[in-house]
Amino acid sequence: MFVAAVYGGSPAVVLDKGTFTGLTSGSTEAFLGVPFAQPPVGNLRFRAPLPNKPYSGTFNATVFGPACIQQTSGIPNVPNISPAALKIIQGRITSDFGSPLLDDEDCLTINIYKPANATSGSKLPVWIYGGGFEIGSNSMSDGSVIVERSLELGMPVVYVAVNYRLSALGFPMGIETRRAGNGNLGLLDQRQGLRWVQKYITKFGGDPEKVMIWGVSAGAISVTAQMLMNNGDTEGLFRAAFAESGSPIPTSAVENNQGIMDTFVQAAGCGHKSGSPAVFDCLRSVPIKSIRAAMNATPGIFVFTSIILGWNPAADGVTIPAPFQKMVLHSKIADVPLISGDCDDEGTLFSLGNSNLTTSSEFEDYITKLWGTGNRTIVEPLFAAYPEDPAVGCPYATGTVNNITSQFKRMASITGDLVFQAPRRLFFKRIVRTQPVFSYINKRMKSTPVLGAFHGSDVSNFYGPGDMTDYLIRFATMLDPNGGNVNATEIPWPQYTLETKQMLMFLDGDVSLAIGTDTFREEAIEKMMEFSLTHPLP
Repeated sequence: MFVAAVYGGSPAVVLDKGTFTGLTSGSTEAFLGVPFAQPPVGNLRFRAPLPNKPYSGTFNATVFGPACIQQTSGIPNVPNISPAALKIIQGRITSDFGSPLLDDEDCLTINIYKPANATSGSKLPVWIYGGGFEIGSNSMSDGSVIVERSLELGMPVVYVAVNYRLSALGFPMGIETRRAGNGNLGLLDQRQGLRWVQKYITKFGGDPEKVMIWGVSAGAISVTAQMLMNNGDTEGLFRAAFAESGSPIPTSAVENNQGIMDTFVQAAGCGHKSGSPAVFDCLRSVPIKSIRAAMNATPGIFVFTSIILGWNPAADGVTIPAPFQKMVLHSKIADVPLISGDCDDEGTLFSLGNSNLTTSSEFEDYITKLWGTGNRTIVEPLFAAYPEDPAVGCPYATGTVNNITSQFKRMASITGDLVFQAPRRLFFKRIVRTQPVFSYINKRMKSTPVLGAFHGSDVSNFYGPGDMTDYLIRFATMLDPNGGNVNATEIPWPQYTLETKQMLMFLDGDVSLAIGTDTFREEAIEKMMEFSLTHPLP
């Protein structure tokens, strides 16, 4: 599907015996949809990715490759959901994802954006996209914005974006996955993409010894997973990491999410093989149309169960030997400089689908059933740590407004801390004494009704370009966000230590940057860390 005529006057690069023709825009060149692994179709479905075969012939690299098969994240069918929440969900689906992405099972492609005059000394941010491990594509953001800004700063970079498999195809669950040894395929796709970078990136002017991996949301969780995988051995694939709203999340083992796998397998017509590795032989013979329908029969991002996702990285005994947070405490972690931060109001977006909870009793029953496996004693310490008072809820510092139901701000606070703030602090406790760490909190867009400085609200600051872009480029280039010249509107970004806990704050208004401390909700988040370590989510 990539073979085409070479266009006159277009940039070209030779890989093996193949000639790839790309696009030129200003001082940037782009090579899109380059396959980095063999298509994971047929007998390769539900298997670890295989390296691409040597290239030969001519390839049209002027259009994006298809997204990997998407799980439809439609409007939730939740009784008595808040009308305000439903309206926001409809708006987010439209604004964040627009028209459905063109997807295909043959999707393991990579996009490369480079300065037209790049040399082998250029640096390499590698971007991994987010989407709850259910949706998303490497075509969703324009890497040329980053490259153009890097040229203006005199710190040229090459920007690479890797596709990876999603939902059931990328993160199968259940005991059959452990027995087959084929879990976390999406993470393996990412690592194969990084190996491709090592082999070929010099052809695009990049330096394979100066790769930084960067991701947002599920992409940020993936970045930290890459730091944990392989007993912390990077294989020399990257030298720095940037995790934007995501840390090692409190998930458990693949078999603990057996129910979601059973639903998928049954819907795909392979229920008679459930629990056995042979189920994958059956699933490999199922038409992709049926696989897609079966994926869509499982819960999406905005449903009532919220952050208990159907498909996400989990311990499989091979790629991820143990639950993430146990690995954080007891395993080796890649010793690379890290930037990691979150938005102030991470939990609001994920608390819309359960906005039908309108009483304290309903809230506590929900947390007990879904987080405490029915044991109220397990979760009771969280109820006092996250009170019903909307003035202390999320969006924070907004008083009693934005509380679309009496439990919304409470739910948003406890959800955001469980998935974002508590995992980040736990990760920092483990690594800040051994490697450079910088942290931030994004408080911009705080005035967004109901959502505040919501999950993903900082993305536009990176692709603006803006001050976040500049810190990112300096970090990729010099392993220090303050490296080179800091302009008059910026301030030095302090390194995070357990003694000072200083972090950079991105703010609205005339004073757009300030230094704060990572001590907000300290007692509550400490309780959350204790809870998630002993009772991880499925």
